[in-house]
Order: sequence, then structure tokens, then C-alpha cells
Amino acid sequence: MAISKAKKAEKVKLLARELEASTTAIIGTFSKLTVAKDYELRKVIREAGGKYRVVKNKLAAISGKGTKVENALKGLKGVNSVAFTAGDPVALAKVFAKWAGDNAEFQFKLGIVDGKLLSVQEVKSLATMPGREEIYSKLLFLINAPAQRLATVLNAAGRDLAVVLGQGVEKGRFGGEAAQAVSS
Repeated sequence: MAISKAKKAEKVKLLARELEASTTAIIGTFSKLTVAKDYELRKVIREAGGKYRVVKNKLAAISGKGTKVENALKGLKGVNSVAFTAGDPVALAKVFAKWAGDNAEFQFKLGIVDGKLLSVQEVKSLATMPGREEIYSKLLFLINAPAQRLATVLNAAGRDLAVVLGQGVEKGRFGGEAAQAVSS
């Protein structure tokens, strides 16, 4: 069934608006996916903060003009879909790679992150990297660790002195004859 020019123009505008803010896109082929599997994939990608669209190759190339994912959408051949996000590229790659690993019908073709094209292998290695939140937590730990160590060292001197004084009082080493008379 042919799509009218007005319908095509509307689809191009919609996809162009969605791609405008996107910094990451992962392109794949889905030729043997069932409707249920496709629905499951869309749900997984939505949960990761991304969007998923089945695209016509020419319309995708037109929609991508002037966006950061333009190079990935040029010259597509065959049956294609695109998952894209303006958020964390690692989160999208992780859920996508996990899903694709469980469903052999889906195959990666390429990806793009901030204008840099990625091969299939690079998309898979992107999926193994730590996510943005994990990197932030590690950075905060590295920033906080020296201050914690300094506080521990500063507290150690006072604590050690208190322990020595406490042991001395217990054994009656302080106070001379008066302390021994009291304890007897």
C-alpha cells in the first residue's frame, strides 16, 4: 500500500523532531521479528529512556539531515529500525545488546554516538562499559576518599592517646602513691 506524499512529509517531520535532540542512535535489522518480540523490544528501549522506530531508508535519511545522527541514517539498505536517545548512550546500548543477545532474529548494523560512527563490535563494547550513574558514583568516591583518610588520620592520634591514658589509669600508673592507696 502506497503512502501519500502528505503522510510521508508528516512522518519525516515527526522523525526529524525526535532525532533533533538525539545524540545516540543504534541501527539494526529486524526482518524475522514477530510482532510480540517487536513490542517487547520497544518496551525495553523505552524503559532505558530511548525511542525505537521502524524506518523507511529514504525517509530516515531525509529526517536525519542536520542532526547528530545524520551519518548513521545515510545510505541504509534493507529492512531497518533505529533506536535513539538523548540520554545515556551506554544504558541504551546495554539493554539493546542484552535483548539482541537473547533474540538472534535481531542484528546490529551500526551505531553513532555524538557524531562518531560505531561498528557492530564497537556498539557491543559500548554495552560493556559502566553507565553514567556508575561512573558518577566512582568519581564521587575518588573525590571523597582523600578527605575520609585525612579525617581518619587526624582522629587516630586523639583516639590512640585516649586508649593509652585509659590503660595507664586501669593499671594505676598515674597518680603515684595516692592512686595505689585508693586501689588497695
